[in-house]
Amino acid sequence: MKLNFVVNTKKYNLDINPALRLLDVLRDHLNMTGTKEGCGEGECGACTVIMNGKAVNSCLVMASQINGKEIQTIEGLRKNGEMDLLQEKFVEHGAIQCGFCTSGMIMSSKALLTENPSPDDEAIKQGIEGNLCRCSGYVQILNAVKDASSAK
Repeated sequence: MKLNFVVNTKKYNLDINPALRLLDVLRDHLNMTGTKEGCGEGECGACTVIMNGKAVNSCLVMASQINGKEIQTIEGLRKNGEMDLLQEKFVEHGAIQCGFCTSGMIMSSKALLTENPSPDDEAIKQGIEGNLCRCSGYVQILNAVKDASSAK
């Protein structure tokens, strides 16, 4: 199937098996390995990307669904070699730990801050509720997101 879509502001026109998942397209066809596969069932959030402004689990989005869509991945946050403010705050607050959930956690947080630039603690918790972290206890993550929202 011919698909036209945008990833991190770059246009793609690819002939792809529509049965593939967005996660597979990103990792295997575009070599964007920042998006991780955790559970493959939409339960852990490790594969979260932003599609048309909304956080989505890329393991649940079929390739046929990305036609005409704009997608942002963790790779797209870096500008001119500089980390995004949210990425900086995750590092600063030690919100990374093992790092496996980090890209999905950051993308969910990015979507939240785009929609709500000044979220309270409850809004942050709701914004990342689909992302599991086995290392941090979430306190560092919550603090990083709060700090990023107040630093804008």
